[in-house]
Amino acid sequence: MTQKPSGAFVAASWVALLLGFVGFNIGLWNATMQLNEKGYYFTVLMYGLFSAVSVQKCVRDRLEGIPVTDLYYGISWVSILLTILLLTVGLWNATILPSEKGFYAFAFLLAIFGAITVQKNTRDAQAAKNSVKPAGEVSNH
Repeated sequence: MTQKPSGAFVAASWVALLLGFVGFNIGLWNATMQLNEKGYYFTVLMYGLFSAVSVQKCVRDRLEGIPVTDLYYGISWVSILLTILLLTVGLWNATILPSEKGFYAFAFLLAIFGAITVQKNTRDAQAAKNSVKPAGEVSNH
């Protein structure tokens, strides 16, 4: 039986996701870089969020015995690692202050962490909901 995540953990996960996502995008909005650079960083963020959720889902599915193809599992891991590499290369070569580079790196990682934990909480809450027995039903355990 899966335990439902606490309200505090659910809230903290959503706060991490929103702070990372909104902070990263406010930084992009206010940045003096060209629009194509802003588009690059925004695309890396969105791809990173998607791939983080995909990795979390694949790992969880495999732990629960739900079939996941090796190809999709591998693509998910390559995708998350690729987004980190793309962000690193982009920031390494960017003509922005080192403090701005750090801001984008940590906002990105916070958003990725938030996406993973929100996905985990959603999955745990659903599993807990599905494992609740109707009133009067007796378990055989």
